[in-house]
Amino acid sequence: MTLPTSSSTIVQRVWNYCNVLRDDGMSYGDYLEQLTYLLFLKMANEQVHELHKDSAIPEECNWHSLLSRDGDELEKHYRHILTTLGTGAGLIPVIFRKAQNKIQDPAKLRRLIELIDSEVWIGLGIDVKGAIYEGLLEKNAQDTKSGAGQYFTPRPLIQAIADVMRPAPGETICDPACGTGGFLLAAYDAMVKSHSPLDRDQWDHLRHRALHGWEIVDNTARLCVMNLYLHGIGANGGTCPIHVADSLASDPAERFDAVMTNPPFGKKSSVTFVNEEGESKRESQVIVRDDFAASTSNKQLNFVQHIKTILRIHGRAAVVVPDNVLFEGGAGETVRRKLLHECDVHTLLRLPTGIFYAQGVKANVLFFDRKPASERPWTEKLWIYDLRTNMEFTLKQNPLSRADLDEFVTCYKPENRHERTPTWSEENPDGRWRAYTYDELLARDKVSLDIFWLRDQSLEDSANLPDPDILAAEIVQDLQAALEQFAAIAEDLEK
Repeated sequence: MTLPTSSSTIVQRVWNYCNVLRDDGMSYGDYLEQLTYLLFLKMANEQVHELHKDSAIPEECNWHSLLSRDGDELEKHYRHILTTLGTGAGLIPVIFRKAQNKIQDPAKLRRLIELIDSEVWIGLGIDVKGAIYEGLLEKNAQDTKSGAGQYFTPRPLIQAIADVMRPAPGETICDPACGTGGFLLAAYDAMVKSHSPLDRDQWDHLRHRALHGWEIVDNTARLCVMNLYLHGIGANGGTCPIHVADSLASDPAERFDAVMTNPPFGKKSSVTFVNEEGESKRESQVIVRDDFAASTSNKQLNFVQHIKTILRIHGRAAVVVPDNVLFEGGAGETVRRKLLHECDVHTLLRLPTGIFYAQGVKANVLFFDRKPASERPWTEKLWIYDLRTNMEFTLKQNPLSRADLDEFVTCYKPENRHERTPTWSEENPDGRWRAYTYDELLARDKVSLDIFWLRDQSLEDSANLPDPDILAAEIVQDLQAALEQFAAIAEDLEK
């Protein structure tokens, strides 16, 4: 999106001041939080004075109460505002829940307040405000020290998923691990662009009832709520679209037309506790639910089972999963067999490496529709698009673009999935799109869906392999390193 010059200037000023505060040890995440609090207070004030709406902010906590103070008094009052607005229920407490002031220098806090006060934010278009905030979120994801990248799915991938999922007005969309709201906003944009003009009832439903998200981390949830708010979602009445809770804890009893999500990459669910010696320990937590086919501590498998539960009959899902969900035995095989039988598991997109901020991730997008109970399996064919083999992407030099997914979207045929045709054949062995029947899937070891057929050129270039003695030396080094690690673990266990 190309921003107007004035908006680009705002973005640059916001970046520049972020760098000043980073010199004081604040991360992008800390800065983004403080910006969220102050932006919300400023826009709430503008709604009162520019749009003549009632204020949801108590007068003693409003924007003017900050402008009239300075020095230590300002810093103390700011902390009071954060504490006061973080209590209760609704959209405002979600944004301010457990909020803390990370700007220790009152002069710099005052400068940031003046920076925000110098603009009429409510006068900016929703797209412009959203673009500014999305840019900040992406900058935060790039800050590898904060670990925030785990919440950030590449936007071109999200856009492609929304393009094939085709959310429609009147539908309910859920992301049970919503992070900063990328999938929810993509669903919103898809409905607006593909079905305009929306009537009054459709707009009201879209802004207040269509989108639902769960996020377990307070800081991330507040960024998500603010991101949606800046796009006009959840504003001006209605309930907060985001639940701050562990979505895997129980069946929410709500059912949705579509689920689009990228659950956190961590493989195991765990809980932290303090032992008798006062030491902090973690142990695996097996999720046991009546609606789950398998009880496991594998977080990704649990999310797949949870998504199946929260879909309406004929509801559709797109979920990013790591490779282990496709091939793992035990609970993994149980979940895959159940899914293939009870749902129409129709599409798998094998993603390339190098597109996520978490390094080395091998992931896929699994598409399936929930179906009514049936003795016959609902899955007839699984269509697979391989965007991984012989594809190289990096975050900076060669980032994934939406155009890189054009062929997948075309092959998917969202307008009519029953008219799909493969690009792979014996005559065209380099085709990236082919189908496997239900019987072929069941015949595979552990019903593995980790399927590939393209020749990996990097493995076939034997001319570039090192000499055998060098390879042997590297193997010895790797084995020695592994033995040292196991020895250290054994020593820890003995202690």
